[in-house]
Amino acid sequence: MSSVPLTVPASVVAAGSALRDGRRRLVAPGLGDRVIVGFAAADDVRSGMARVVAMLRRGGGAGRVEWWSPTDGGSSLRLEVADGHGRGRRVVVPVGPAGVVVVVGGDHGAQLSAAVRRLAPVLRRRWTEERLAQQAVRLARCNQALGDFAALVAHELKTPLELARLQDDPSVGVERALELVDVLLEAAQAESATQGPIAAEVTTDLSQEVPLPAMTLRILLRNLVANAVAAGARHIHVATVASAGSWRLTVDDDGVGLLEAGGYAGGSRLGLSLCRRLAGRFGGTLELAPRAVGGTRASVVVDRSRP
Repeated sequence: MSSVPLTVPASVVAAGSALRDGRRRLVAPGLGDRVIVGFAAADDVRSGMARVVAMLRRGGGAGRVEWWSPTDGGSSLRLEVADGHGRGRRVVVPVGPAGVVVVVGGDHGAQLSAAVRRLAPVLRRRWTEERLAQQAVRLARCNQALGDFAALVAHELKTPLELARLQDDPSVGVERALELVDVLLEAAQAESATQGPIAAEVTTDLSQEVPLPAMTLRILLRNLVANAVAAGARHIHVATVASAGSWRLTVDDDGVGLLEAGGYAGGSRLGLSLCRRLAGRFGGTLELAPRAVGGTRASVVVDRSRP
C-alpha cells in the first residue's frame, strides 16, 4: 500500500502560527501590561511609581528612569523616585497632573515609550483619587478644629458675660468679653492660614494623666505641636510627668528655638497667649524654655494642690 503525502493548506499553517503567537503573548505579557499590574497592586501612588520606574528601567533598556511629581502649590516639580544611573539624552514623557516620567540614556525604544503611554491614564486617575482623599482628610480636620474653636469661644465668653449681668456697671464685663472676641478672631485668622499636614515625627510618652479636660488638652497639644513645626522641628516628643507637687505636660522639639527670628514664639495657631489662658483656667501655667541640645521645651504645669 503506497503512502499519500499530506498537504496542509497554507491558511491552516497561518492559523496555527497565529494561535502559537497568541499563546506566547498570554504567557509573557508585554512591558506595558506588567507596569500597569505592578502599579495597580501598590498601596499608594508613590510606592506604585517606585515599582514602575524599576520595571521600566530593567524592561525597557534605559540607563535611568525618574518620576517627577508636582509640588503642593503645583508651580514646580520635584524628584519623587528614581532607579538606575545613566547619562545621555533625557526623554520627558508628561503624565498629566501626576507630573512627568523622565527616561535617561540607555538603549530604550518604542517598547518603553508605549509602556509609559499605557500607564499614563491609570496614573492620572489614581493620582487624582489620592489627592481628593487627602483633601477630604484635611477638610475633616478643619471641621474638628472649628468645633473645638466654637466650644472654646463659648467657654471663654461665659465668665465675663455672667459677671457683666451681675455687676452694677456691666460695661466692664462686656468690654472684657469684646476684647476676648478680638483675640479669638485674630487667632482664628492665624489658624486658617496655617492648616496643613504636620511634616515632623511625633513620639509620645503619656504614662501619667494630666488633670485637664480632653477638649482643653486637644487644643493645647494641637497648637504647641504646630508652634514646634513652625519653628522648623523635625522631631517632636510629647510626655506627661507627675511629681509630688504638680502634673506636667511637656512638648520638646528640635526646631530653631526661642530666640531665632521666626522661631518658636512666631508660631500661630490659637496663639501662645490663649494657650496660657486655657492652662490658667485650671490652675496651670505655660512655660517655654530653650533645650540644651537645641530647640524648645513647652511645659503646661498644673499645681497638685488646686482642688
